[in-house]
Amino acid sequence: MKKTVVICDTQPIAIEGLRALMAQHHELAVAGEATSMVAGMELVRNMSPSILIVDKSFGLQPVMDWIANLRASGRRTAAVVWGNAINEAEALRLVQVGAQGVIRKTATLRALLDCLRMVAAGNTWMDELMFQSADKTNGTGRSSLTSREQQVAELVEQGMKNKEIARALGICAGTVKIHLKHIFEKTGVRGRYGLALSGLKERGYLPAARYN
Repeated sequence: MKKTVVICDTQPIAIEGLRALMAQHHELAVAGEATSMVAGMELVRNMSPSILIVDKSFGLQPVMDWIANLRASGRRTAAVVWGNAINEAEALRLVQVGAQGVIRKTATLRALLDCLRMVAAGNTWMDELMFQSADKTNGTGRSSLTSREQQVAELVEQGMKNKEIARALGICAGTVKIHLKHIFEKTGVRGRYGLALSGLKERGYLPAARYN
């Protein structure tokens, strides 16, 4: 059964490129296209496609808000965000609000197809260049963390800030900082984004494949 795709991109030529690519692969079919978010939202509402491909160039926050609203509405449309410049922190935030795919426009055609196929199958896919810090670990991993440190790490993975974590766990922000220091030392991960990415990888949300 074909998976339907709605493309929302600022560049008509990019839309045509995606349409031509999917025309060669019968499991994917373009159901609609738009060059504005308003038109894209209307298409998704009317068509309920399997996949939405949206350009990050519309603005990170507007795109995140759209994805979060899609998720809250209960629609089964899976969002894939792509763009010319998406850094590690932005990719993580997109996944945290509900994006099931994040990929750069400079990715190979094989990587793009693998992304769409993985997402169509209900999995989460992220461009390998966006989670390299998740591989840069020299510590013992999460198995050495205390139960409280595990809790802090999981809340960081959800995108919560120190003050929010402190409120959630009933501790002070200073204690959260101490826990994070110990977590970084034990796992060998650098920074909260690297920690969140490593957690997503351990949970199987990030691909193991590599592309040249």
